[in-house]
Amino acid sequence: MQDFAAIDFETANNIRSSVCSVGVVIVRDGEVVNKFYSLIKPEPEYYNYWCSQVHGLSAEDTENAPVFPEVWKQIEPLIEGLPLVAHNKAFDESCLKAVFRVYQMDYPDYEFYCTCVASRKHWPGGRHNLDIIAARCGYDLKNHHHALADAEACAAIALKII
Repeated sequence: MQDFAAIDFETANNIRSSVCSVGVVIVRDGEVVNKFYSLIKPEPEYYNYWCSQVHGLSAEDTENAPVFPEVWKQIEPLIEGLPLVAHNKAFDESCLKAVFRVYQMDYPDYEFYCTCVASRKHWPGGRHNLDIIAARCGYDLKNHHHALADAEACAAIALKII
């Protein structure tokens, strides 16, 4: 795949609509041409301990952040006409659908691919965590669980195995 948008969300709590950050990497003709990152005011607006432990974000980080519809207005033109790719598509796609529902936005039924599923086909057995598969593809993921860093790793994986 040569044209796609790799996307990654982090959530504030266990409710999928609670996206608190997003990273997007735009790939055209096999080259990264654009990157986007934003904090997002989560909905519902609370953080649980475990999510904050994973990504390091807290209510203080997002108290003045834009709400999802404002952020999506910036992302939408970047991804127009592109399939989306995520590592563990089930999570990121469900977050996207949930936050669209919360804000009563029309979901455009994005075409979504999964680098985790692709990695299981490419390398049966073993663990398929983002950092492990990124390393197998020659990408050094330095800031795991930062939405943009994870989207960059996902893009690197997609370029190698999808």
